[in-house]
Order: sequence, then structure tokens, then C-alpha cells
Amino acid sequence: MRLPPFQALVDAHAEELHRFLVASVGPTDAEDCLQETLISALRAYPRLRDASNLRAWLYTIAQHKATDSVRRHQRHRAEDLDAVAPGWLSEPPHQPADDGLWQQVRDLPPKQRAAVVHRFVFDLAYKEIGERLGCTEEAARQSVATGLRRLRMEVDR
Repeated sequence: MRLPPFQALVDAHAEELHRFLVASVGPTDAEDCLQETLISALRAYPRLRDASNLRAWLYTIAQHKATDSVRRHQRHRAEDLDAVAPGWLSEPPHQPADDGLWQQVRDLPPKQRAAVVHRFVFDLAYKEIGERLGCTEEAARQSVATGLRRLRMEVDR
């Protein structure tokens, strides 16, 4: 099977990958995650044997990069800066009104986070979510349901 030029793949999917990453890791880290995703994809592209579902392949890479970013931020929490004098810190970035909810979405386990983002940001059907995540439609439905259950428990606290 012949692969399309890598630039055509980037042109076709970069914008939606970016939206997925904004919902997964926030607007501040989405650009870096997208760049890391595309670099990893470019490195692996010549060795790719199956071009039947390149979109799902890109989403898998993006999901891994988002997970790495979330883990990296959990290790280096901003609370460590509490003792730093305010004059040493830059102006805090503008936080959207619903950023608390999206932070809770970002704190979900990777599979649940990706499923919830695909369902409620991209408004995809469970079959399409399953295709993007490389699982069955039922597994995608279960990941969304479990993620929503966790979010409701957090919100109800």
C-alpha cells in the first residue's frame, strides 16, 4: 500500500488534532504536543506498513503525547512556586470560565479523556470514536460513560 505524502496528511488532520490536544492538555501545551506528535509521526512514517487508517494512527500518537504532557505537569506542580515572591512570577495566563471543568477532563485517565473529548468536542458517534481510539464501539461507549461518571463524582464533591 502506498502512503500519501506526509505534508498531505498534516494538511488534512493538523487542525483537528490541535483541537483534540487543546481539549486534552489545555491551550498552553497543545502547540508543543502537536509539534511532538507530528515529529514522532514523521520519524515513524517511512516504516509504516498499513495506511488504511492514518487518522487513527495520528490520534494514537497525539493521545500518547497528551498523556506524557499531563504526567509531566503532575510531577512539576505549580504549587511548588507558592514560596516564590510574586514579583518573580509573570502575569498568569487568562483562564477561560470553564477551565475548571476542562482541567477535570484533563485529569481523567488517557483512554477516558480521549473518549470524552472525541464525544463532546468533536461530537462523534461511538463507532467513530472507537475507530479513532482503535477499539470497539462498545469499548468507546464504556470509556465515555466511565469518564462522565468520574467527572460527575468530582463535580458533586
